[in-house]
Amino acid sequence: MTYTAGIIGTGGIAGMGILGMHDPEDIGRRKIEASHAGGYDAAADVELVAVADVDEAKLEQFGEAWEIPEDRRYVGHESMLEAEDLDVVSVCTPSYLHHRHVVDAARSAADPSVVWCEKPIASEVSAAAEMVDVCAETDTELVVNHSFRFTDKLQQLHELIHEENLLGEVQSVSSQFRMELLRNSTHLLDTLVYLLDARAERVAGHITGENEAVDSLNADRTVDDAGGGGYVVMDDGTFVTIDCTIPRDVSSMTFSFIGTEGKLYMNNDDGEWRYWRLEDGEHVEAPLPGIDDAWTWEDDYKGSFANAADHIVDVLDGRAENGSTGHEATRSLEIIIAFYLSHHSGGQIDIPLARPLRDVCVTSW
Repeated sequence: MTYTAGIIGTGGIAGMGILGMHDPEDIGRRKIEASHAGGYDAAADVELVAVADVDEAKLEQFGEAWEIPEDRRYVGHESMLEAEDLDVVSVCTPSYLHHRHVVDAARSAADPSVVWCEKPIASEVSAAAEMVDVCAETDTELVVNHSFRFTDKLQQLHELIHEENLLGEVQSVSSQFRMELLRNSTHLLDTLVYLLDARAERVAGHITGENEAVDSLNADRTVDDAGGGGYVVMDDGTFVTIDCTIPRDVSSMTFSFIGTEGKLYMNNDDGEWRYWRLEDGEHVEAPLPGIDDAWTWEDDYKGSFANAADHIVDVLDGRAENGSTGHEATRSLEIIIAFYLSHHSGGQIDIPLARPLRDVCVTSW
């Protein structure tokens, strides 16, 4: 069976390239495989048949690049959702629009079984919660594109930590990545909660107010998103430090995990993973069982979209459970919102957030 897919939003992550990740000469001019459209193109049993955007020029450009018939290029997402019968809808619009577009898709006549929403899930926790609730009410799977979860190596590492007790009881994690928190560092935070399989309990944060997106994206919208970080106490007792204040050109995504049975160093930008098991009070370096090479942006990130599309097909076929749910995605959003709340209040923030705090909105691109 071949499933049908539509995309809301024709920006970089939809299929036309992202500044800082792709060749500037290609962006907006040719199709990029590391994208939602690229994932559908690589998957055997799903076909991209429709696309919607409010910008007619970008809509035409995307439609031509990805060979979408002219009569299935819709000005505005409402038109596509009214006219099409879709199995999957991708939401590739700016994060402050995710809530509206996911809810509209789930409740629409298009009646998708899956909504594949770009990260971060939303700009506020209450919006994320409503997205999760509406998708549950309409029997729609909400798959959030925290793409690291769809890479083989991270899935293998998750199994080693939780099924093979690679690290024992994790005590402490230090981590580092580039600004901005919502636009970029949601990747780091989701990787953290995925590997720990835990939720934040208490947060203290600092916001720098600096961002690079205005220049790199030629952004014309004033938003809140900025560099920042702080510390997080997880509900399993793990103490975590997070530094996401660094400009892109000097940053590396790094993690250092310390557990009762071993320690792990991960540098994803430089392609270096190292593991030491604890033997008689000494750390002895050893290979990671079953993982030959470190995770890299070039080899693993680019393949994550095809893996995600294949996973969506497996979910549609009933062969797999959703591996990146809205509930899980909300865990990283909670930490980000709590960093902002802590910075501006000067105190620690408890999670889950109290009702008024769940409505605090941090806008991004």
